[in-house]
Amino acid sequence: MAFDYKKEYKEYYSPPRKPELIVIPEMRFLAVRGTGNPNAPDGAYQQAIAQLYATAYTLRMSQKAGKNIEGFFEYVVPPLEGLWQQNGMQGTMLDYSRKDDLKWVSMIRLPDFISEADVQWAIAEAGRKKKIFCEEVEFFTYDEGLCVQALHIGSYDSEPDTVARMLEYLTEQECEADHAHRRLHHEIYLSDPRRTAPEKCKTVIRIPAKRIGL
Repeated sequence: MAFDYKKEYKEYYSPPRKPELIVIPEMRFLAVRGTGNPNAPDGAYQQAIAQLYATAYTLRMSQKAGKNIEGFFEYVVPPLEGLWQQNGMQGTMLDYSRKDDLKWVSMIRLPDFISEADVQWAIAEAGRKKKIFCEEVEFFTYDEGLCVQALHIGSYDSEPDTVARMLEYLTEQECEADHAHRRLHHEIYLSDPRRTAPEKCKTVIRIPAKRIGL
C-alpha cells in the first residue's frame, strides 16, 4: 500500500477546528513563486499548479521512466499547499477584496528521499514527455517551527473568521503571530474546489507564532 502523508501524519493534515499550537519540522517541497489573483482563469497561479503537479507525478512515476531514486518507496502525492502575503497588510492578515495584490508560494510536499537533482530531472522529463513547461518549479525547504493551526471549513473568503479565532487563541496562550525571517501565512488544501461546494471545502490554516517576550 502506498504511503499516504495525510494518513500517517494526521497531526499536520487533520487538525481540529479549535486552534492548537504545534511545532512543524523542516520539510522539502516543490514550489513555484508568483503574484496575482489565484482565481484568474489561466492566470499565473493556475499555471503554477499545472507545473507543480506535472513535476510531482513525474517524480511519483519515476521508476516507470527508468529513473532509480535511492530510497524510493510508493507514496501518494501530498495535497497542494500555499504560503501567502500581501503588500500593505501586516502579518498574517490578508485583504480578500484585493486578490490581485497577493504574493504566493504554491507548494507540494516531497518525500525526504527526493533530492534537488531528482527535481531537476523531473522538470526536464515533464517538459520532454508531457510538453509542459516546468522551469519555474524549484526545490524548496521550509522550516516552519512553532505555529498555531486550525481546520477551516468553508469558502476561502470566509477564512478571516477562523484567522481571528486563531489570533485570539494565541493571546490566550501568551503568544503572538511571528512574521520575522520570512515566516508566512500557510494553507493546506484538503479539498478540490472544482468538485467540492465552497461551504464544504476543508483547509488547514497555519500562522507562525512565538512566545511573547521571546
